[in-house]
Amino acid sequence: MNQVFPESAPPALEKTAVRLSVLSIVCNTLLSLFKLLAGLLAHSGAMVSDAVHSASDVLSSFIVIVGVKLAGKAPDKEHPYGHERFECVAAIVLAVVLLVTGLFIGSAALEKIGASEAAVETPGRLAAIAAVVSILVKEALYWYTRHHAKRIDSGALMAEAWHHRSDALSSIGALVGIVGARMGHPLLDPVASLVICCFIAKAAVDIFRDAVSKMVDRSCSEEMEEALRSCALAQPEVLGVDQIRTRVFANRVYADIEIACDGSISLTEGHAVAERVHHAIEKAFPKIKHIMVHVNPYGENTP
Repeated sequence: MNQVFPESAPPALEKTAVRLSVLSIVCNTLLSLFKLLAGLLAHSGAMVSDAVHSASDVLSSFIVIVGVKLAGKAPDKEHPYGHERFECVAAIVLAVVLLVTGLFIGSAALEKIGASEAAVETPGRLAAIAAVVSILVKEALYWYTRHHAKRIDSGALMAEAWHHRSDALSSIGALVGIVGARMGHPLLDPVASLVICCFIAKAAVDIFRDAVSKMVDRSCSEEMEEALRSCALAQPEVLGVDQIRTRVFANRVYADIEIACDGSISLTEGHAVAERVHHAIEKAFPKIKHIMVHVNPYGENTP
């Protein structure tokens, strides 16, 4: 007997995601303008590269807003299982934007490294100040965004958090390069830009791999499946669990479970048992978007 029940409501993440993205847009716009101005006035290629990185964060925040809004749409005829994977798509787009930004920065750095030291200008003190400000602001944004991304289990917001962290790391690289250049080694400034490129590329690959893993219907952990089994067995008249299948759907989970009951009970009684299992699991596991319960006569499929 197959039981199909209404899906549980998705978590209320849209409001939080939009609020964090707007905060990110404001901070990154001001920060990128400040770093660009500092880089130009202080003749620091590393700081200009860092400003470009912060500007890419503004675009990424808009991508997060669009992705989360699409993911929050209710199921429809063409998408009966909902739209949660749009958040994964947003994370993949973020990874691509991040990688392109890193390659652009790396290319510009290699050109300067190929030039003679005399052709590379020594950066001014303003560039170092801008780097310190960037490190403090971006690290604060990283921890704040990461906290809320974990709280609402949002892949796009976690990608946004790592975008902030990669910017903080790139600013550290820029600071090292600027200080080194001011101490008499001007090529350290473009070398710092190249290091920034590597940090950005690593973050892009990690974000991409995480998003893709959520798109391919992998199963839940053994620990979660065992917890589902225990929850089902705790319900009255459930004599066994014959099979559990799960699949991760973006930040939610779909599950199919076959329970065993006394074969002599009526269809109505079997339906009631299945309904209890369904409601108990969805109440105990908020990440379960939908679970289908099948009832077998005890002993028929039980090992």
